[in-house]
Amino acid sequence: MRILFVFLFLGWYTGIGQQKKNYRIRTVAFYNLENLFDVKNDSLVYDDDRTPEGKYQWTEERYQRKLENIAQVISEIGKDVSGNSPDILGVCEVETKQVLQDLLTTPLLQSKNYKVVHFDSPDERGIDVGLLYKDSSFLPTSFKSHRLLLFSADGYRDYTRDQLVVGGLLDGEQFYFLVNHWPSRSGGETRSRPNRIKAAELTKRIKDSICRFDVNARIIVMGDFNDDPRDDSIKKVLRSKGKVSQLDSLSMFNPMERMYKRGLGTLAYRDRWNLFDQILLTPSLVTKNTKSYTFWKAGIFSPSYLQTSKGNYKGYPFRTYVGTTYYGGFADHFPVYAFLLKEEE
Repeated sequence: MRILFVFLFLGWYTGIGQQKKNYRIRTVAFYNLENLFDVKNDSLVYDDDRTPEGKYQWTEERYQRKLENIAQVISEIGKDVSGNSPDILGVCEVETKQVLQDLLTTPLLQSKNYKVVHFDSPDERGIDVGLLYKDSSFLPTSFKSHRLLLFSADGYRDYTRDQLVVGGLLDGEQFYFLVNHWPSRSGGETRSRPNRIKAAELTKRIKDSICRFDVNARIIVMGDFNDDPRDDSIKKVLRSKGKVSQLDSLSMFNPMERMYKRGLGTLAYRDRWNLFDQILLTPSLVTKNTKSYTFWKAGIFSPSYLQTSKGNYKGYPFRTYVGTTYYGGFADHFPVYAFLLKEEE
């Protein structure tokens, strides 16, 4: 944690005075870890390809390198401003709780004292969402996994990721974190759109159920939504707004909308950038209240080492695999983050 020293120049009755204020900063982030699988063959899920004998030849050596790569990224998200790694980190595309535990025992993260909230989802690929938090700043008091029920056109169950809700105290202040990984665009954006609409409706129901007990609840919704800030699931269902002045009690502020309009993204496909990874906040987090945590700013973490350095994919996220070819990179998404500020006494 870093205390920010902000100098505010105030006009007084006699001339110009100077007042210094200190702020505490906390970082909330989200990262799609791109198939963080162990090397074991689990007979209950389709993970055969992610084994030493599978088509990806996923060996212990490659697994350990992946863990170290991801640990490097996590240790540096927001560090240039906060002086430390994120206090809260939502993740997706993890196979088990154990892979997150393995991640936290890497040298770069071992001293950070992260804890894990994770539930197994029924996803056919065996991938889940999870939440990492520092117990020095956050105390979870409730956690629940919400099932998203989807069915194909012929009535068969389409198994996908659960949505994770964790409530707790961030330095004594009540917060709720919703971690998502909505259904993919497999089969095309139009054909798969109804599944993401249903995912958004579930997220909205969760948010609304919390707000029924506390109309000013501070809720942060994060995830890989497989939709951009302008898509109906985000704009219409979650009622996201890109400007604080447009907010009402039922909408959510989406700081990523402005980034998307500037052409920024977290993943690229066929020379087109998408901003699927987003962090949204309820209006209570963007009000001008310096005595409690409020939103300051958000960003995409994309240093040069996270980008492919040459070739047809130059500038794209430097990923672990391209097809079945091993590149030894990090992930196919850039992480995103948001800073929360509170005035110190």
